[in-house]
Amino acid sequence: MRALLCGNPTGHRDLTVEDVPTPEITPGHVRVRVLAAGLNLSDTLIAKGGYQIKPEPPFVPGFECAGEVIEVADGNGPIDVGDMVIATPDHGALAEELVVPADHVFPTPEGMDPIEAAAVPVAYGTAHLGIKRRLNLAKGQTIVVHGAAGGVGLAGVEIAKAMELRVIATAGGAEKLKIARAAGADALIDHRSEDIRARVKNLTNGLGADGVYDPVGGDIFVASLRAVRQGGKILIVGFASGDVPRIRADILLVKNIEVIGHNWGAYKTLDPAIPRASFAEIFDLIAAGRLKPHVTRVEPLSGVVSALDDLKAGRTAGKVVVDLTADENGWNPCPFIQKS
Repeated sequence: MRALLCGNPTGHRDLTVEDVPTPEITPGHVRVRVLAAGLNLSDTLIAKGGYQIKPEPPFVPGFECAGEVIEVADGNGPIDVGDMVIATPDHGALAEELVVPADHVFPTPEGMDPIEAAAVPVAYGTAHLGIKRRLNLAKGQTIVVHGAAGGVGLAGVEIAKAMELRVIATAGGAEKLKIARAAGADALIDHRSEDIRARVKNLTNGLGADGVYDPVGGDIFVASLRAVRQGGKILIVGFASGDVPRIRADILLVKNIEVIGHNWGAYKTLDPAIPRASFAEIFDLIAAGRLKPHVTRVEPLSGVVSALDDLKAGRTAGKVVVDLTADENGWNPCPFIQKS
């Protein structure tokens, strides 16, 4: 099978497309024919040995995909051969076949485009559990969503609106803010030219935001400490800026702020029933038209390295998805894509 291979964890630019043996299936696992896979900033981290999971090289990266179940090791589970699913492996999604624990596989709605489905797991899984379960804000409260045009941030805007929160979206530049507005953001802040604290205070009558959803870190997080209200909450989702901030404990004490770490992937092990219920709700919201996966770029397997370059540099918006069914020579888009 074709796969993107990390021979040594020296960085994503050294990833290569190779023919590799298909993985053996073991009890408790299913085999998925991968049709599409989502890309994430964490793919660049695992490729250089900087992620919390460090597979023994050579290994195939990739944390999310959509496809068809073609083999089930144990025949009596909830997943059957022929089911269309999303999968959330610890790595391995950027290959034509994936063997993954059955607990990490979730059914998709009938007829859902695999390109769109592959954009769901990490972005919407993170946003849904983070905003609904961890921040747990009440209808009508105000949330600041940082990185609001990126995959995880844009999903955060949509999930927050589906929960009837007031959304203040921050992003860098007018084009990215336009994307956040289209997703439903109520107010916009350009972090390149505006003072986040001052703008949030102005938009909340001086009180500050009730909650903050932060996949960026760095100076953005520092600004959030000043922009959140007394008794507010900040959810740490990631560090897209590349800067892991030090947290001023005195500010937490004086303002009674809760800072909450949110490692969405840990739920797969801690309690698989939690992401399963979450995905069921996410797909219901998609079916109702309240969420719409925002895929801005589709690449063949050979285009992953350049796409990760752009993702790391902040030159992408929404989700970048890899089409595993593509003919690398002719580059034919996934046949499941619904033409408009």
